[in-house]
Amino acid sequence: MRIAGKGLVSHNRTVNFSFNGKDYMGLEGDTLASALLANDVHLVGRSFKYHRPRGILTAGSEEPNALVSTGKGAARDPNIRATQQELFEGLVAQSQNCWPSVERDVMAVNDLAAPFLGAGFYYKTFMWPALLWEKLYEPIIRRAAGLGALSGAANKDPYEKAFAFCDLLVIGSGPAGLMAALTAGRAGADVILAEDDSRMGGRLLAEVEEIDGKPAHVWVAEVLAELESMDNVRLMPRTSVTGVYDHGTYSALERVSHHLPPSQSLKTAHRPRECFWRIAAKASVLAAGAIERPIAFRNNDRPGIMMAGA
Repeated sequence: MRIAGKGLVSHNRTVNFSFNGKDYMGLEGDTLASALLANDVHLVGRSFKYHRPRGILTAGSEEPNALVSTGKGAARDPNIRATQQELFEGLVAQSQNCWPSVERDVMAVNDLAAPFLGAGFYYKTFMWPALLWEKLYEPIIRRAAGLGALSGAANKDPYEKAFAFCDLLVIGSGPAGLMAALTAGRAGADVILAEDDSRMGGRLLAEVEEIDGKPAHVWVAEVLAELESMDNVRLMPRTSVTGVYDHGTYSALERVSHHLPPSQSLKTAHRPRECFWRIAAKASVLAAGAIERPIAFRNNDRPGIMMAGA
């Protein structure tokens, strides 16, 4: 299902993974989402309330539908966006919020009752009789609530926390973020460039653009090479800046080894699973870009309906 000559994946290196117990093959550089689409898999989950079929809608961290669980046992991670999960050898992923399978979900019967289950109907429906709230209504609601589930076993993966200091924190590595980091880096400022995605470049990696007479993704690679050569610049991919606080303090979560097989990430390289950063910055540039708004039309939530940027 791939378009010849398109994409930034390596067509010479294949990666084996499984989804819902079935084995598939992707390419190095794929996300779980792109690998599933390449294998003609469009149904990945079910909606929370009516259990309507859900597919892949976007191509980034704004993905609302393609939420999956990865890993097994104590290492199971729920609510991972398939559009952000990088493919690696042996990746195991499962759909959520469905039983016994995503194709034949028993709770999909809720969709047939949608006309009777308006927004907030439970606030009035479950008020009477009061005796049934604790014994019947609440247990049913709590059992149905939520999407992915933890395993219940203790997670032994290492997690880390760290501190960083800089003159300028650049949030986002699209064209604006790259130019901000490059300008400040050349001027001698201590710069941290944080990017939520695994690759830096933002929309320049997906759109057909030319900069200085060369493809945009080539220009991005050259800028990143220059930034990497500067001792005063730190590049932080896979890092989500989650908040800003008093005195120029920022919080950020780095996904250190979510893209690596456990044998490479934890046992041999002693990498943590994630690292929580506290960043003190004298100034910041918010270059997080924008997200596309969907058009409202009937059944716009069905698998196969995607945003134009996806």
